[in-house]
Amino acid sequence: MRKPDHQQPRLFYSFCPESLIPEDHPLRPIKRMVEESLKALDDRFAKMYSSFGRPSIPPERLLKGLLLQVLFTIRSERALMEHIRFNLLYRWFVGLDLQDPVWDASTFSKNRDRLIEADIAVSFLESIVAKANEEGVLSSAHFSVDGTLLEAWASLKSFRPKDDPPSEDPPSQGRNEEVDFHGEKRSNATHASTTDPEARLAKKGKGKEAKLSFTGHVLMENRNGLAVDGLVTQATGTCEREAALEMIEEIPGNNRATVAADKAYDTWDFVKKCRASNVIPHVAQKKNSAIDGRTTRHEGYAVSLRKRKRIEEIFGWLKTVGCLRKIRYRGVSRVQWIFTFAIAAYNLVRMRSLGISAA
Repeated sequence: MRKPDHQQPRLFYSFCPESLIPEDHPLRPIKRMVEESLKALDDRFAKMYSSFGRPSIPPERLLKGLLLQVLFTIRSERALMEHIRFNLLYRWFVGLDLQDPVWDASTFSKNRDRLIEADIAVSFLESIVAKANEEGVLSSAHFSVDGTLLEAWASLKSFRPKDDPPSEDPPSQGRNEEVDFHGEKRSNATHASTTDPEARLAKKGKGKEAKLSFTGHVLMENRNGLAVDGLVTQATGTCEREAALEMIEEIPGNNRATVAADKAYDTWDFVKKCRASNVIPHVAQKKNSAIDGRTTRHEGYAVSLRKRKRIEEIFGWLKTVGCLRKIRYRGVSRVQWIFTFAIAAYNLVRMRSLGISAA
């Protein structure tokens, strides 16, 4: 007998959202690790809020919502709120009950800025790295370093001469006016973006188009490819080596370590400063290399050059999944925050693949 396609809505439903999430769902171990890490940040969260006034969005839920945005490639806070409104999986992850109202997108963004000002992303990454260290999946002596261009949230039309006075006439063609800059010589010395003055014109290599960008740097441990540190700088010709030296100085412990890198790091100055920091530079050699057989003759040198290529997996994930192909934030400090937070999200996914979960 055919059953008619007619639904009578029920007034009440009796179920627990926890029971709807499969036990082997990939978000379960991530949620356990996140909640364990957030407990260590409780004192930091308490200092961010006043002791009186109306209750705001709990920072733990705010951070888990931002984590969903990175993990599921949601491009805006408004779209994130829409997903949380109808997706039971997202409600379960952030800790909202079925009857709890979803936050307003503008309220969520304002409270997110509070996390940025308190630099919570760095503490969150440190707690995730500490968890990985407790599980014994981090290398304490072998690392790799590299950088990648992050396209800024600014167009080439905003790249104007620094000494060009602002026009008093309103644009005649609407918001997206036509600008003819072909044949004009433009450089970072003479021009700057009116949208994001801290962005710099840069290109990936010869024959590639130049774009307004920042440079994101990652220090990766070589055992399982986890990112232990991240840094964002303006895109300059020497920023990769300068950022690498800054992150190398933060390597914990007094034991000698190795740091692998590509040919761009094979300079006399970089090699000298690495050795002064008790670090052996395992850089890929180019003509007139700054390293010789005293370094390359060891078997560990070839292993480092093979392992360092895994850092490209981090950059690939950040740009395809982590919403960092084109940065939605402006200014080095804000780009640094989201870059560090996305690195922590990548580590959580990688640690889940390694079978790590909170107790």
